[in-house]
Amino acid sequence: MNTKKHILLFIVAGFIVGCNNDATLKKRAYELAHKFIITDGHIDVPWRLNDGYEDLSIRTETGDFDYIRAKEGGLDAPFMSIYVPSSYQETGGAKEKADSLIDLVHRIANDHPDKFEVAYSVADVNRIFGDDKIALPMGMENGAPILDDLSNVAYFHKRGIRYITLTHAKDNLICDSSYDTTGTWGGLSPFGREVVKEMNRVGIMVDISHVTDDVINQVMDMTDVPVIASHSSCRHFTPGWERNMGDAEIKRLKDNGGVIQINYGSSFITQASLEKGEENRERIMAYAKENNLKRGDEVLTTFAKKINAKNPVYADISDVVDHFDRVVALAGIDHVGIGSDYDGVGDSLPYGLKDVASYPNLIFHLLKRGYSEEDIEKICYKNIWRVWSAVERAAADS
Repeated sequence: MNTKKHILLFIVAGFIVGCNNDATLKKRAYELAHKFIITDGHIDVPWRLNDGYEDLSIRTETGDFDYIRAKEGGLDAPFMSIYVPSSYQETGGAKEKADSLIDLVHRIANDHPDKFEVAYSVADVNRIFGDDKIALPMGMENGAPILDDLSNVAYFHKRGIRYITLTHAKDNLICDSSYDTTGTWGGLSPFGREVVKEMNRVGIMVDISHVTDDVINQVMDMTDVPVIASHSSCRHFTPGWERNMGDAEIKRLKDNGGVIQINYGSSFITQASLEKGEENRERIMAYAKENNLKRGDEVLTTFAKKINAKNPVYADISDVVDHFDRVVALAGIDHVGIGSDYDGVGDSLPYGLKDVASYPNLIFHLLKRGYSEEDIEKICYKNIWRVWSAVERAAADS
């Protein structure tokens, strides 16, 4: 046989086999996405609806989440983020804003009781999944609504909050923020320590996303139960950016029993995306200042789209899977989950993970990396169920 022809046939045969393998894995990935419960630690639907309510029972033209796409992707238990911006720490009204967003989640469920139901426990989600509906557990992003009143921890637990991100973009009464440079408390405040103990007592998971390394380590020094990082990624890929978790802190999750849920935002995923995002933001902010434009102004929105189109920030799904690999290498398969930040990171989602229909694509890439079905089941929900269940048990025994 002609050598060149032989080599060509070999390449073609390998290509065909590869395509067949991919097709088989994609089919399996879709099946697994709809077999296993999929929970996502952080979806900003309530804040998205803050300025205008949408019918989420149909395929929406805006946003990353709706019922149709969630069902396509196999998403069963998205944690609805009750996000309260740090500005409310200055203006007041943080508790009222949190209550209004919790009411929005209940409205979603009440408007379409055949499709959505608010979930308060692991048992609730398991039952709702069995009823073929989407469960809506809630987590509060920023502990500012607790104010200076420890009784508000139990208040928000009663309202359905099942994790609290201790702070957001600024230091608050509880602890320091990774986005702030003030270092008000050197980690947790004295009141913050009381808040962590009270969260353990009533059954609210402690979320260490957005906080400094000092806060993370102080929380893990004192907490009686495992913690979560509901939407963080690995600092290894964005050196020096404290918003992502460092290797040492990820390793501590193994001893703590906690879970880091990987954020999809491209700036969380690669250094190149982080730097491009900063460049774009600086240009957009400068334009806004020069033209006296505020956020939401149509002219500013148009300009921002043009800038982002010229300098796209998007990472790739394979870059996201690198973060799963990193956590597994540092802490093991029991300590990683999904925390996409859909509807919270704007137009910065990676190629292949653009909305809630894309979980099968994530699973496909995990399968290609050699993750077993048991591994994927842990990533989809079992790791978080273990933490949530431990927190529930500790509260019941307190």
